[in-house]
Amino acid sequence: MMNTQSFFSIAGQFKAVFLDSYGVLKNHRGLIDGVKQTIDFIRERGIALRILTNDASRSQHEQYLVFQRLGLTSIQEEEIITSGMLAKQYLQHKVKNGRIAYLGTESAASYILESGNFSVPAREVDLEHADGIDAFVFLDDEGFDWNSDINTTVNLLRRKTMPVIVANSDKLYPVSKNDVALATGSVAQLVESILNRSFIHFGKPDSQMFMYAFDHLNRDGQYDKDDILMVGDTLHTDILGGNKFGLKTTLVLSGNTSSRNADLLINATGIIPDYICDSIVG
Repeated sequence: MMNTQSFFSIAGQFKAVFLDSYGVLKNHRGLIDGVKQTIDFIRERGIALRILTNDASRSQHEQYLVFQRLGLTSIQEEEIITSGMLAKQYLQHKVKNGRIAYLGTESAASYILESGNFSVPAREVDLEHADGIDAFVFLDDEGFDWNSDINTTVNLLRRKTMPVIVANSDKLYPVSKNDVALATGSVAQLVESILNRSFIHFGKPDSQMFMYAFDHLNRDGQYDKDDILMVGDTLHTDILGGNKFGLKTTLVLSGNTSSRNADLLINATGIIPDYICDSIVG
């Protein structure tokens, strides 16, 4: 196993830190012990902070309220950047008045699809009138029947060519210390494979989220990519995305990647973080 380092010693070298949310700040039990002190450390040293999450099921404000309830009261709403925000902006500009079908919950749809479009869940799509659908969105991994609604999705996209948006690129998310569940990105990848198509993905590792965060950060100061550290628990999203965007990256072993399999995964994927820490605590 590679030697892990102190997160504080690493973060102190940078002017800004991008943090993933799930597996870094919190997990299935709630806030990870010691995270409050880490946020205090970041604030005390004047390090700028942004939270980059592939969660498309909650709005930026709802994410903010979750952190408030968990006790991270110094987190500001504008410091939170979600894949849902980016998907919503795309739809506002590209599908202004269309009819959008989706896989996911109604609450996620009410947030992301509130841009004036008429939205319909996959279960209510009439395939005989597929021409009436102008775009399709994979929102989250709940709120639909995995058999009938995914079949409907495949048949809809076979019948009509339309923009297909994946609001959350994550393939898995942890539900306990040892177990994971399939996330939206897995469902979208399955349909992409079936149809031999490529959809429009938002969130890490794609560049849109990093570009948005970088531009947003530079509204309040002057930052180069060398000034920023990306911190996450997943090689294929957080670390790959940060590496591709030209940021230094830190893999933490408090979420999707454990100390047992970190070396194996790094060697197998070729996705190499600049640093490895047990967590962002200490």
